[in-house]
Amino acid sequence: MDEPISLAERYPALYWHKLDDGRIQCDLCPRDCKLHEGQRGACFVRGRVDDAMVLTTYGRSSGFCVDPIEKKPLNHFYPGSSVLSFGTAGCNLACKFCQNWDISKSRHFDKLADQAGPEAIARSAKNLNCKSVAFTYNDPVIFTEYAMDVADACHEHSIKTVAVTAGYIHEAPRREFFAKMDAANVDLKGFTEEFYVRQCGAHLQPVLDTLRYLCNETEVWVELTTLLIPGLNDSADEIKAMSDWIAKELGTGVPLHFTAFHPDYKLTHIPDTPPETLVRSREIARQAGLLYVYTGNVHNIAGDTTLCPSCGSKLIVRDWYNIEDYRLTPDGCCPDCHSAITGHFEKFTGQFGRKRIRVVPS
Repeated sequence: MDEPISLAERYPALYWHKLDDGRIQCDLCPRDCKLHEGQRGACFVRGRVDDAMVLTTYGRSSGFCVDPIEKKPLNHFYPGSSVLSFGTAGCNLACKFCQNWDISKSRHFDKLADQAGPEAIARSAKNLNCKSVAFTYNDPVIFTEYAMDVADACHEHSIKTVAVTAGYIHEAPRREFFAKMDAANVDLKGFTEEFYVRQCGAHLQPVLDTLRYLCNETEVWVELTTLLIPGLNDSADEIKAMSDWIAKELGTGVPLHFTAFHPDYKLTHIPDTPPETLVRSREIARQAGLLYVYTGNVHNIAGDTTLCPSCGSKLIVRDWYNIEDYRLTPDGCCPDCHSAITGHFEKFTGQFGRKRIRVVPS
């Protein structure tokens, strides 16, 4: 039984229409949830009240933190800068391996202890000297109205916006949502339909469509992340097929992050990803022509380092989220061979480092 939707949770939602049978259909994502009065969608945060769709988490968050941008992970979007990060609750996927499951799978709104409107968030980011605001921890697609309003407020204060997302969204809302974003890290969870259906309760094609759109039709800076799960999506053949597709469809300059799985949520019986799997996958992707391939969730300085694709010089050496050496020119070129590195860069004047600061916007 769905929990009743209170008056405080009834923010008017976009992207829905009425059906002939009396239900209303949510048109935000490919789940196409069809709802009777009082029901919530699969994401649990979008529901039907008084014959209309509402968003129940507008202005409410599971917490705000200042993080290094590399934690999103974004390695080519103003390296060393800080980002004000927040999320809400719920998700439109059902990943068995979710590593933020206490937030993304939550149906208990008491977890949303922090409240902040768009202007308060933007003002706080500016006061905290954050370069950007990130919609993260759970997928911002499901709180798209809130995220877009925050993005508008941020841009008024010259603050960039970042979406950390699985990219599971329909075409029309996709255009409007990403028009508000400056950068996105898209979680490409695997490269087979079987994996998406069995492990995520979703489909692969809509994610590929989002990636093609972002990389070929927008100015949004895009990086990809794939969590490698032993025995499920880490085979050499799958990594090769995915890398070939990225190179052909998105371009060789799109950074790809391979990250290590740890047992969590419904996959506690599967062991940690061996570091050698990440190293092997990185090499496969580089052989496929991808220029910037990284490893994450393990200590691997080589896998964290940005190399010049032309001369091989070490341009940004990272140790976890610490930048140990930064040699890029302010316009993002290699100082040795002058080749341009894809991304968004500026003069490097220092870094936020590995800190994580809990804040409350006001």
